[in-house]
Amino acid sequence: MKKALMIAGAITTLVAAFWVVRALVTLRVNARTAKFREDIENLFVGLQQYKENVGSYPVGSNSDVAKALMGKNPKSVIILVGRKNEMNAKGEFVDPWGSPLRIYFSDSGVLVRSAGPNRRFDDSSAMDCDDFFRSN
Repeated sequence: MKKALMIAGAITTLVAAFWVVRALVTLRVNARTAKFREDIENLFVGLQQYKENVGSYPVGSNSDVAKALMGKNPKSVIILVGRKNEMNAKGEFVDPWGSPLRIYFSDSGVLVRSAGPNRRFDDSSAMDCDDFFRSN
């Protein structure tokens, strides 16, 4: 009888520990996702301000866009956006998981894509796709 209680206690402890770890991971992912959404909103505000001041969206790669927002543009306008967005050593905007954002421009809008927590850009049909998209 004592063995059965000890085994049941050990199983209960393992299940509780698993549940706590899973809850902590979920909280961390949710916090990073909220931070990402705030950073992207700030980036969109900055890109819109850039377009209003310079006349068009910046062109080029992620790092070119970052440089343009920091004043390396035809009008030398510096665009300040809320909290400083995360950047890597290459001067690219990165998501909370450390992957460089992909920024696409068209005549009428912007699309920003993040690789998400798994840090790889997935096809939207992939079962484990966790990419984030934001457009205006």
